[in-house]
Amino acid sequence: MSFYNVLEKVNQLPLEDMLENVTQHNVEQVLQKDRINEEDYFALLSPAAELYLEEMAQKAHQLTIQHFGHTMQIFLPLYVSDYCVNTCQYCSFSVENDFPRRILTMTELEEEAKVIANMGVEHIIILSGESMMHSSVKYIKQCMKVLKKYFSSVGLEVQPMDTEQYQEIVNSGVDHLTVYQEVYDEDIYRQLHTKGPKRFFKYRLDTPERGCEAGMRSVSIAALLGLNDWRRESYITGLHAQYLQQKYLDVEVGVAFPRIQPNAGGFQPKVEVTDKNLVQAMIAYRIFQPHSGITVSTRERPEFREQILPLGPTKMSAASSTVVGGYNEPNNTQSQFEISDERSVDEVKEMLLKHNYQPVMKDWQLI
Repeated sequence: MSFYNVLEKVNQLPLEDMLENVTQHNVEQVLQKDRINEEDYFALLSPAAELYLEEMAQKAHQLTIQHFGHTMQIFLPLYVSDYCVNTCQYCSFSVENDFPRRILTMTELEEEAKVIANMGVEHIIILSGESMMHSSVKYIKQCMKVLKKYFSSVGLEVQPMDTEQYQEIVNSGVDHLTVYQEVYDEDIYRQLHTKGPKRFFKYRLDTPERGCEAGMRSVSIAALLGLNDWRRESYITGLHAQYLQQKYLDVEVGVAFPRIQPNAGGFQPKVEVTDKNLVQAMIAYRIFQPHSGITVSTRERPEFREQILPLGPTKMSAASSTVVGGYNEPNNTQSQFEISDERSVDEVKEMLLKHNYQPVMKDWQLI
């Protein structure tokens, strides 16, 4: 079975009408429960639930403290290549965007690693454009020989791969996989991804499961909010996370709620996702999946990231660069997207401590 089977059933439901039919009484009933099911989660994403955001936020906070305490893991993305074979309308790395492409040599990678390690960060994610030629299994394994010297946990966010390829990568030391489905509506997905292997919706949809089967310690998923109705996308993201967690009990399944940011192609999002919308999506998910990690990146503004600290996040990036070689050589080339929070790692740590949160720089050790 694939999550695609679950998605097909969801697609048969009149979700828009169902959302409008949720009443305040329905939401009040949900908030009285200790554990909620899929229908309850759906109710918390409804327009009716907007009147209960304060109550939802309090419950989300209690659940987060109960399962994670006052901690926040800090991580950094490390871009190793911006070569990409896909045409994605919303991404600066899209193959049709004309700019000087770059892939890090192992010497350059080591310089990047030293800069990040000097910030005190021990958890990183390898990122690249989607090109099997440039971000190959062989190349990633070479990267790991360098990165294992500096970091206690290394994740991966590159093009989707087969289970056997992920197994090789896990054996090299990678312990976390991040895969954004981008949008769970298959028709919109085809409209946005017009060239390259990324256009195959189901293969990408099944990628997190292949990572689980390959032995990844943790897997994170997300929809890129703004490409479609945020309530629908958030709901299906939550169902996808639940599906993975129930099927792979030994894997830590987490989610993110990224909002689309300005990019080189000038793509304008279909849907505006306000701060209020994002908060509702996040706290509804926390109540639905209280054990799950939630990531908030530097896509979001500093003040907003500070305001949502109590509402469910467990992981935050800091001092991020979305440029290949961007830590050792700032402003070197094209960024994948614009970031909004440019504070240093120390500044983010100070902010967390001010709110009585413990910054976690290491909670795992590569073998």
